[in-house]
Amino acid sequence: MDIAVIGSNMVDLITYVSRMPEQGETLEAPDFRLGCGGKGANQAIAASRLGSKVVMVSRVGNDAFADNTLTNFRDNGIDTTHVLRTAASSGVAPIFVDPQSRNSILIIKGANSLLSPEDIDNAADDIKSCQLIVLQLEVPLETVYHAVDFGRQHGIPVLLNPAPADPSLDYDKIASIDYFVPNESELALLTGNPVDTIDQVKTSAQELVDKGMRNVIVTLGHRGVLWVSAAGSEFIPAQSVKAVDTTGAGDAFIGAFSHSLVRGLPVADALRMANAYAADSVTKQGTQSSYATAEEFAAISSQMGHETPSV
Repeated sequence: MDIAVIGSNMVDLITYVSRMPEQGETLEAPDFRLGCGGKGANQAIAASRLGSKVVMVSRVGNDAFADNTLTNFRDNGIDTTHVLRTAASSGVAPIFVDPQSRNSILIIKGANSLLSPEDIDNAADDIKSCQLIVLQLEVPLETVYHAVDFGRQHGIPVLLNPAPADPSLDYDKIASIDYFVPNESELALLTGNPVDTIDQVKTSAQELVDKGMRNVIVTLGHRGVLWVSAAGSEFIPAQSVKAVDTTGAGDAFIGAFSHSLVRGLPVADALRMANAYAADSVTKQGTQSSYATAEEFAAISSQMGHETPSV
């Protein structure tokens, strides 16, 4: 295995709206799609489609959505040995996308809220075979902390995407992680600092590096990504594309970045590749359905003239 994704899966209920309704108002929406999502699952699918061998540690419910989620994982080459059925509802994410491709998302964690430290221990042999552990915050914090400790104890690099942002996140328990990847709004919530300018983002990210994090990577949407480490900082601009649906773009970025890391690319090159992959994803509707395979991405990059590092 290359990557262990310890985290969430959701069923995406995507509604495309002309505008959001006012309180008490009923509107007709022009389109609806049902998809598989959840930040953990999205990141796993993106990495797997690019060619990484991924094992998922997660929980599904005991409803009709669970079969769909498991089938989707297997169809995308994900090892589901440690995706556990649970006496609960599956996680659900109603998503609303406006004509400007901006999205608003609600999440109901369901079975995700029952993923436990013991589940990690039970998957220990498979996790220890991986080169990278990828985490998010759609599962209990105690499980995230246990995964961070597991990675440190076994010498496995850890990437944490702190989404959705949780102000109670204990920095002392995650200070050893190798890659901390928030977006700008998550960074603002977690640090309490303004992030209106690149300089402000850099200052906030530097605070986290000063607390012990090796690499803080802040995704900035259409602007690009800022990488801050003890060695300095680098801003990598995003590629310009016509956005259709930005849902899941951050997860596409993390999946592609994780894949690039385990393939041995330097961080800066991995970030450029992830930028390009995420940019391609927003040109299509849907979440996982917008993630390109390695062959598709190579062709797209060539056609658009991207100088994207080979993976």
